[in-house]
Amino acid sequence: MIYEWRAYYIMPSRMPDIQKRFADHTMRLFAKHGIKVVGFWEPVIGESNELVYMCAYEDLAARDRAWKSFMSDPEWQAVRKDSEMNGPLVQRFVNKIFKPTSFSPLQ
Repeated sequence: MIYEWRAYYIMPSRMPDIQKRFADHTMRLFAKHGIKVVGFWEPVIGESNELVYMCAYEDLAARDRAWKSFMSDPEWQAVRKDSEMNGPLVQRFVNKIFKPTSFSPLQ
């Protein structure tokens, strides 16, 4: 397994909008395209405009196939366009790919 850590830095006052997009649309579309979400987190201490989530994949090829399929889905493109009618939701994002160590409880 590999894990992808994604941190989104949200535009001012747009956190409710991106959370609604994930809850109402993106999570279902992720499942449709084989993107397994491990969890979502928001800071208790730190930058308040950050939303972090982690996904699990069998390998890099599975990750690449899933994201390519997701990004080209017309439903996702429509959802994104609609949710950004009043401007972008995300200022920037950072992603990293991790592999578990041999002693990690999560493999």
